Amino acid sequence: MSVKKNKLDLLFKVRYQNPLPAPPFPPKLLNIPTNPSRYAGPEFTASLASETPLPMVVDAELGMPLDLSFFDCLWEEGVDDSQLNPDPNNAPAVDPKDAFMLGDSLLSSVNGNYSSGTAPSTPQVPWLRKTEYISSTVSRTPTSSHDPRRANEDSAVVDISRAAQIKAVEASFAYAEEKFDITTLKHPNKPNVSVVESYEILPDTDIWANAYDLFRFSERPGERSTEVPDPRLDCAILRPMESDGDHFLAYYLPKEDEVAEDFIERRRNNEDVEETIFSFVRDYETVKIEQDVPNEFFLVLDDGNNDDAAPEDSSRRKGKGAYYKNIERKIVLKKKRANQWDTYTDKWDAINLSLAPFSQEELEEREEALAEVVDPLYLFARADADADGEVDDTEVNVHNGDVNDFGVEAVNGH
Repeated sequence: MSVKKNKLDLLFKVRYQNPLPAPPFPPKLLNIPTNPSRYAGPEFTASLASETPLPMVVDAELGMPLDLSFFDCLWEEGVDDSQLNPDPNNAPAVDPKDAFMLGDSLLSSVNGNYSSGTAPSTPQVPWLRKTEYISSTVSRTPTSSHDPRRANEDSAVVDISRAAQIKAVEASFAYAEEKFDITTLKHPNKPNVSVVESYEILPDTDIWANAYDLFRFSERPGERSTEVPDPRLDCAILRPMESDGDHFLAYYLPKEDEVAEDFIERRRNNEDVEETIFSFVRDYETVKIEQDVPNEFFLVLDDGNNDDAAPEDSSRRKGKGAYYKNIERKIVLKKKRANQWDTYTDKWDAINLSLAPFSQEELEEREEALAEVVDPLYLFARADADADGEVDDTEVNVHNGDVNDFGVEAVNGH
């Protein structure tokens, strides 16, 4: 008979006590001279300070009260208006507190060395890490002495006086005249580049009422390889879709190249388009959406040679110029992985597309959008409307591109 031994021979813990007597004196704070920077620095709060919005509480007059009751010429006719329009030859005295705003800047600088006056002191901006943005005497990256072009640029005298700035601004107006010699234009950094042609930059009134989005695909859309030309890509349809709360776009293309080419040619010539069938290709999901694209435009260079346009077609008979239209959004797309468990609310295998005339409401919206670049008094009219409360700045549903003149017939293919 075997006896199982218990490894736990000690049934309870032994507690050793070592009581200490109470201190014979009360506690005392000792002053240890220590630099606080060894514990923490204020630099980590710089990002918090830059992201914290500062409240700008100003009055209705923005801190500059102006009492118009002192100007009699505003209320009575035939009164001298010299108070509002002083004589330039007999200008009133400038207040000493405002004299610094009229002071001229330094005349010129060569390689950061100022030729007149003293160099301004570098402002103390502790939160700005890149000091080259605030220092006018910062040393640039040393360039090779064998580059004569860089040497000439570094040794050039830059006149920044007020008279030089006024002269440069007035000279820019000469280039806007109809008759000027383009050979006099010089590139500021590339002396070997010459001007070939000049265009006036104008808004494109033909398409200004439309809203355009720029789509970028991660790879070429369609089922053809990149070596095979595909004219169908110029007339595709992107239809918004939703499945289980997931939003994506369905991509449609014509089946044949001849159908796509005929559709494009008729649209270009403003002819009646026959019913065109666009077949479903695949779904795409959005990767990135840029809602605000302030400085990017579509630009079309028109030489003004529209001899093939019909005489009654005045929309295509534009003069020579570079016509632009702003981009509303930029969207990056990638292929959506096919999932058999996706439940579509209204999946279409094909779209039978035909053109329909604009409704009266759509025509009014397009005319209002076009007035931004056609009506010279657009800003004044909008300001008056805002003051009267006639314009609502809330979100307005704008049709993208020419989709609003399409009549779409769905062909269900479940």
